[in-house]
Amino acid sequence: MALRQSPLAETHATRGAKTTDFGGWEMPVEFDSIRDEHEAVRSAAGRFDVSHMGQLLVSGPDAAELTDRLVSNDVRGLARGKACYAAITDDEGVMLDDTVVYHLPEAWLEGTHLVIPNAGHDAEMADRWREYRDEWELDATVENRTDDVAMIALQGPDSLGLLASETDADPEELDFFEATVAEVAGVESLVANTGYTGEPGVEILCSRTEAETVWESLDCQPCGLGARDTLRLEMGFLLSGQDFDPAEHPRTPFETDIGFAVDLDSEFVGRDALASATDPVERLQGVRLTERGVPREGYPVTTPGGDSLGTITSGTMSPTLGEGIGLAYLPADTEPGTAVAVEIRGEGKEAVTSATPFLDR
Repeated sequence: MALRQSPLAETHATRGAKTTDFGGWEMPVEFDSIRDEHEAVRSAAGRFDVSHMGQLLVSGPDAAELTDRLVSNDVRGLARGKACYAAITDDEGVMLDDTVVYHLPEAWLEGTHLVIPNAGHDAEMADRWREYRDEWELDATVENRTDDVAMIALQGPDSLGLLASETDADPEELDFFEATVAEVAGVESLVANTGYTGEPGVEILCSRTEAETVWESLDCQPCGLGARDTLRLEMGFLLSGQDFDPAEHPRTPFETDIGFAVDLDSEFVGRDALASATDPVERLQGVRLTERGVPREGYPVTTPGGDSLGTITSGTMSPTLGEGIGLAYLPADTEPGTAVAVEIRGEGKEAVTSATPFLDR
């Protein structure tokens, strides 16, 4: 089956980007080097093509109610222009995906609410929204606009100043998880103060046909998914399909340590199961190697004596810290700073558990 293509695919090819299959999309993994791209975002600014993220537009009288009942956070309470982070859970409280939901500042592409599933989940989640809409007899329209919309993330301490010269909005006025409709390089766009790096920045959504105009107007380092991964890992952010997966690694929001995104006063699918699961046996925690080594997905985490504790779900060599870091499900009562070991090629490497984020941002 052919991979889905970003609207910027030809632009990336001309720039010499290396690409990879991610969630059924052919996406740039790096343009220059992961380290250079990572450091650009931490010190200045970088731009990411994230058009592989899903774009579900929900409209109609019951749009808020439908979405509120399908995600773990409070959607009905969102003011216009505000967004929230949430989990999408099944009846047992197991995470199917995580998402950002926007109550749009004004009707945008004829929708009032925007749901952002992860790469490759857009069709599945559109079907889910429609099936529950019909079951609950709600008046709402659900459109999968993923193939019509481009999404560009501009991230880094210099990003808002860079954007200011290309838009009629004031990026500095946007609160965290707030969005506005504005022109960027003359292109009508949704500009949101959101991101996946821990740095100041925005995510810009615009028409697929005008993506290149917006992309080229942002004069900074182009970045691929490799740097996006090292940046998000330094912040301890989840990666759907790796840090949790409903089939291979079923986990609840409390196990993934995003209980802050669960509103138990909201009547959503999975709420009853989660109400009695707020104190999990295992919880996703950070692990830092104290000797040379790189923790990778699947590596065992043990006590210093070799007793099993858990398994690394995501790991990397942190470009900022210069040490190996990872995430692992460990006993929930494990305190930060506890001595552990990560088994790398049969050898236990000294490590300690860590609170996340690994960086103070």
